[in-house]
Amino acid sequence: MPRVPEHLSETIETLYRSDSGRILATLARLLGDLDLAEESMHEAFAAALESWPQTGIPDKPRPWLISTARFKAIDVIRRRARFDAAQTDLALYLETRISETTQEAEEIEDDRLRLIFTCCHPALPPEGQVALTLREVCGLTTEEIARAFLVTPATLAQRIVRAKTKIREAQIPYEVPGPQELPERLDAVLQVVYLVFNEGYSAAAGAEVTRAELTGEAIRLGRLLVELQPEPEAMGLLALMLLQESRRVARTSPSGELILLENQDRSLWNREQITEGVALVEKALKSRRFGTYTLQAAIAAVHAEAESTAATDWQQIVALYNQLVRIQPSPVVYLNRAVAIAMRDGPEAGLAHIDAVLEQGELANYYLAHSARADLCRRLGRTAEARASYEKALALTQQEPERQFLRERIRQLK
Repeated sequence: MPRVPEHLSETIETLYRSDSGRILATLARLLGDLDLAEESMHEAFAAALESWPQTGIPDKPRPWLISTARFKAIDVIRRRARFDAAQTDLALYLETRISETTQEAEEIEDDRLRLIFTCCHPALPPEGQVALTLREVCGLTTEEIARAFLVTPATLAQRIVRAKTKIREAQIPYEVPGPQELPERLDAVLQVVYLVFNEGYSAAAGAEVTRAELTGEAIRLGRLLVELQPEPEAMGLLALMLLQESRRVARTSPSGELILLENQDRSLWNREQITEGVALVEKALKSRRFGTYTLQAAIAAVHAEAESTAATDWQQIVALYNQLVRIQPSPVVYLNRAVAIAMRDGPEAGLAHIDAVLEQGELANYYLAHSARADLCRRLGRTAEARASYEKALALTQQEPERQFLRERIRQLK
């Protein structure tokens, strides 16, 4: 194969990162086989690397890739048909839909949402639902998902394989469920969308704090969910993502250094996203059927509407966290509540709560817990303890801006 020009190779790589999830979702709908869809999609990108240097990039590359992948899949099905006559009918069916599916590919509508609901089918175990969706639909690597779940990549890969096998063997259809099925399927989908947003908002590793393509995709999916099912928690999740995303530009310096909330230039916050997020929170709260996402969004709204850290209504934030721990008593929620208590009542009160959380042991490998403890010790002048906690946090994070920030804090300790 002739050498691919560097600029074209970069263009195809960018296209893969931005569009492979949508392409895979469309192919899964057309082919009804996730493994075949994934295989044919990769073959289509390989074909692009081979042919585009001669023909140039198509005006509409996504439909070109879907069409090429479909032909690749037909070739695979024809080969299978030599041993299984039933596959012949499938090949003929796909061939008759060439013009129709090209038009659909240009629209793309909610193919990705359809695939997410398929991956979150109740027949699959919960851990398999989330892992499969994050890997196949949203493009996170097995390593990234494994870090999010605190499991090994090998364990995570096994969950994905089992989930794909279950979809195939149970013949789970690639479709958005009907109104009666939707409520029981919504929680898992909301969790997936939130995990995608979290990986984009605070990347587990790498040179950058955020990954805008993931936060943007999560917000797009959140809008689709609210349009499809305007439930309070769907609105609450969309509000939470918008409010957090509104601060993205202010979270890092031009050179990529991390900037804490208290030091951010609030004039850089996206007011349009804040206005939309606050309106969604208010609407969700009025329903009185809200849950954890809406409460988290309400906390984010208090931050978003404050002129400064000092002017923030910490009393209200602690009260919202008190509600949150009643319905989601997780160690991370208790940790965040402890930080809010420190801002309301002082670092000594907050440190007592953080130490109580750490004594439980579940956050022993969570770098933010040690970083939060270090900060409170620093404020109290307990330098040796602060250094030890900062060093623990540094050993536990793989995100370079976080590491630089922690190194600088250690350096500043007298």
